[in-house]
Amino acid sequence: MRQTSTKNLAENRRARFDYEILETYEAGLELSGPEVKSTKNGRLDLSGSYALIRNGQAWLINSKIPPYQPKNMPDDYAPDRQRRLLLHKTEIASLLGKTQKTSLTLLPLRAYLKRGFIKIELGLGKSRKKHDKREIIK
Repeated sequence: MRQTSTKNLAENRRARFDYEILETYEAGLELSGPEVKSTKNGRLDLSGSYALIRNGQAWLINSKIPPYQPKNMPDDYAPDRQRRLLLHKTEIASLLGKTQKTSLTLLPLRAYLKRGFIKIELGLGKSRKKHDKREIIK
């Protein structure tokens, strides 16, 4: 039996504080070659990012991946571009229904390596009120 080990690359701690996470999903991330190297070095920033379902596809928005080698990157490289998330059609359809019907938000919680592939853990979260956040701090 093959053991699957995971290595955390980035974590969005603020998401767990601001939102109550109801469900989690695992998604792949579509990246270019230099973005993969930069991400594997732990330079992915998930703070302030979120996910959207648009035209039957899931997108990661506001995540930042700085260039691996800045002098070798193309001039038009945007570190905060939208990146496609790889999910099954049934998962996308269920997420679309849950985010449109109720006031739930799709947030990236962490990025990790799984068998050499970069994965994103998405959480379906409900926004916390100010007094709920105070209770957590206590």
